[in-house]
Amino acid sequence: MRRVLVMTFLAVAAVSRAESTEWHRVVALLQYLEGDYAAAVAEQNAEELAEQKGLADEAVSALTELGAAGAPFLERARRLQRDIAAARPAEGVVAECHALVQEIVSSQGLSRAPRVTPDLPAGQALFTAQCSSCHGLDGRADGPAAKGLTPPPANFHDAARMQTLTPYKVFNTTTFGIKGTPMPGFPALTDAERWSVAFFVFTLRQPACHSPPRSEPGLEVLATSTDVQLGQQLGVDGVSCARGVMPKTDESSSMAIARAGLEQARSYAKAGKWDDARKAVVDAYLLGLEPIEPTLRARDPRLVDALEQGFTRTRLAAQNHADFDAQVDSLLAQLSEKNAPSKGDFWSVFFASLIILLREGFEATIVVGALLAVMKKMGATAQVRIVHAGWVSALAFGVVAFVFGQSLLAGANREWLETVVALFAVGLLLYAALWLNARVNVSAFMGELRGQMKDALGSGSALGLFTISFTSVGRETVETALFLQGLAGDSREGVLWGSLAGGVALVVLVLFVRTVGFKLPMKTLFNASTVLLVATAVMLLGKGLHGLQELGVLPLSPLRFFTVDALGIYPDAITLLPQVLLAAGPLLWWAVTRQRPTSPLPPGAESAR
Repeated sequence: MRRVLVMTFLAVAAVSRAESTEWHRVVALLQYLEGDYAAAVAEQNAEELAEQKGLADEAVSALTELGAAGAPFLERARRLQRDIAAARPAEGVVAECHALVQEIVSSQGLSRAPRVTPDLPAGQALFTAQCSSCHGLDGRADGPAAKGLTPPPANFHDAARMQTLTPYKVFNTTTFGIKGTPMPGFPALTDAERWSVAFFVFTLRQPACHSPPRSEPGLEVLATSTDVQLGQQLGVDGVSCARGVMPKTDESSSMAIARAGLEQARSYAKAGKWDDARKAVVDAYLLGLEPIEPTLRARDPRLVDALEQGFTRTRLAAQNHADFDAQVDSLLAQLSEKNAPSKGDFWSVFFASLIILLREGFEATIVVGALLAVMKKMGATAQVRIVHAGWVSALAFGVVAFVFGQSLLAGANREWLETVVALFAVGLLLYAALWLNARVNVSAFMGELRGQMKDALGSGSALGLFTISFTSVGRETVETALFLQGLAGDSREGVLWGSLAGGVALVVLVLFVRTVGFKLPMKTLFNASTVLLVATAVMLLGKGLHGLQELGVLPLSPLRFFTVDALGIYPDAITLLPQVLLAAGPLLWWAVTRQRPTSPLPPGAESAR
């Protein structure tokens, strides 16, 4: 039965993707007609007119294959088919193609912009490898395979040709090809690769960017605008910058991506595609809010908390098919540019950096400090070095995250990393807690601890200690590095001095925990460390499961409860119930084992306490 359900789910998902692709194909055909029909009629070129008729036939066929979903547009497409077959005046045909495209895009919630910023160097490499044999290395339609092709390949330096092209149209052309022409589709390339090629094509005839415009157009504007349309908005000089320099992922552009994603989700909901609407909300969060979440949280944590709660409510509304429009409107209002926090000065950045290090580092330093206290109490010098090696390696990893974090650890990548590390750390912390509990309940171990240290801490335990130390600090250093990277745009000096102050405070905290822990009796120290490790595991379990919910892997099941993000407590049954079970397990174990009689300690064991 389970296998049948899984196969059914995969089949439904495949049908949904196929329908979306087919709608993009319809749009591509109509856009091609919109751009090229006028020239074919003006020139009265029989071959061109035959090609236009064939494209109209394809559009009608594609809508027919869509069945009931395509029926509302079918009669209009057939009317276009008849007009094009009769070579009617271009003005009416072009206007109707444009209107039909807009209506299909709106009703089906189609995205006409890339989900991530295109990579122009990657686009150039793909163009050289896949397209230059026909279009030429510079896009002048002079490649070695261009001779004899009918119609000839597009010349991307031809002003008349480029008047009708947009990156979205080039993206669709590279996806589906053009039937009846030598232009093939490239379905083997990913969406991101085809978008990179499509955006690169528009840089070929542009000069270098010398004077960037004050306001950068968003990705959707760039993807759906011709060079002429961009020129009207930015001026002739602004076009080269808009085409040659991709928009930066800053607060403004990221919020625009989030807003566009929510509008797309609304369109899906109106079309009854609730699963697509839910996924679009998740994507709006991961591609819009997550890349700038460290910067925003460092400046205004209350705004980030409000936005995260808004996305959760909106996703839940899509999940339950209720109150969706109202939730989208509320979230769009929160995402408006007027709500974006302003940049900070030196002192605000200094204190923000200090607080971030203390907040993110507190959990890690407590765990590391407890481990060092236990190792020192046991006289395990070699294991102390292992713990130090773990957290030092994690700090080095944090430096790498600070340098490369914006490009490698943004959005979903960062969320996945934090989630996987959190869940992995849960297992390691439970392993360490069980290890300590086993040692504290073995009477002979208390008296013979020093003599049997080598056997008690074998290679497996050593690896476990390193990994616990690394993951405890590593997860926090990644997040801290991204927070500080965001603040560095406001004041690098503030980040530097605030980080140094926070680092000193954390070192003092580690020394304090280690010193106090060493002064405690052995059994008390072991018990306290066990409780600390289990409590940390419970906290990370909540954060890890919440991360899977934010990634859209787990559904939402809200409860009337409070939120304490720092402790991994969220008002949701899917996160709270496993936490309660995990926390109750050690308590039940303690209740059972404390009833068992214990054998008397051997001579000299009491002194080891």
